[in-house]
Amino acid sequence: MINELQSFGVRLADPAAGVASRRGGAGPSDHKAVTIDGRTIMVPVHTAASHGSPYRALAPDADGSSIVERDGQAVARLSFPARPRFYALQTFDGIPYSKIAVLHSKDVLATTVLQTCIRYQSRTKTCQFCAIGQSLAAGRTIAHKTPEQLAEVARAAVLLDGVKHMVMTTGTPNATDRGAAVLCECAFAVKAAVDLPIQAQCEPPDDDRWFERMKASGIDSLGMHVEAVTPAIRARIMPGKASVPLERYMKAFEAAVPVFGFGQVSTYILAGLGDTGEAILDLCAQLIARGVYPFVVPFVPISGTPLEDHPSPSPEFMHALLDPLSKMLRAAGLRSDLAKAGCAKCGACSALSSYERALS
Repeated sequence: MINELQSFGVRLADPAAGVASRRGGAGPSDHKAVTIDGRTIMVPVHTAASHGSPYRALAPDADGSSIVERDGQAVARLSFPARPRFYALQTFDGIPYSKIAVLHSKDVLATTVLQTCIRYQSRTKTCQFCAIGQSLAAGRTIAHKTPEQLAEVARAAVLLDGVKHMVMTTGTPNATDRGAAVLCECAFAVKAAVDLPIQAQCEPPDDDRWFERMKASGIDSLGMHVEAVTPAIRARIMPGKASVPLERYMKAFEAAVPVFGFGQVSTYILAGLGDTGEAILDLCAQLIARGVYPFVVPFVPISGTPLEDHPSPSPEFMHALLDPLSKMLRAAGLRSDLAKAGCAKCGACSALSSYERALS
């Protein structure tokens, strides 16, 4: 069912239930967190596909849970994570905490440190699935979160809402460190304020020595996201980012794993952009051999982007990927629950960890 919910999305009888859904921005946008069968996942609720989804969540009952129907027949019950208490606060300089960092899933604090990107301003360079500028333009976030602001919000999120780990991503600010420097500054400040595992996410920096610096700053795990795996698809979908070739990513992975540890370096792969299943699994095998966790998720189009009408992959396509991938991961000893922080540990944007658990 998770594959179907994440491919088709769900219609909500009460869109206000639980934590507000996200529109635009980085990460899982146009989604809403729901908990079903004890697992919290991110499900599209604002996409064109979700508006025609066979799944519909009825208005919540008195206990806050909702019946999920498929074509009018009740198939499951879900609940929504509550609005976090830290959202009610603001920084000492008057900025709402929710503009600094947001809750992902049920216990992950997420922030985009730099809400701008050297690639986003040009449609000839931007990743066509990216909406990093939308939430900024709408006033839902700020362009640059300072280390002090992030430390303040992270401490509150841990104390008030029991947040378990943090994801720091960033728009790419330059063609050299590619965001590593600002991530180091922010991680150092957060770790000085609260003991919270952190995953940082950026493009591979131009100098592998940045990995040692990132680790020393308090970053526990690293995400360098390839998104698409075929050079031609990468050049078409993300023309600017494709200027950093897959060969550089692979070299960066080989340098980063000894620093952060086996399974503490991951990459995000968007299934459904045009890569074949065989191409995705082939790259996953290469990544796994290097100790990198390939987090494969179904592509979800975001409104307002050039790919807003691009279809999500079918549940059958995702099953054909995730079933063999989970077996490859198990054979290599790579497990999502061993990650200290980040997307692989959270697992809410993919059914991959459910396939892993089914093998246990």
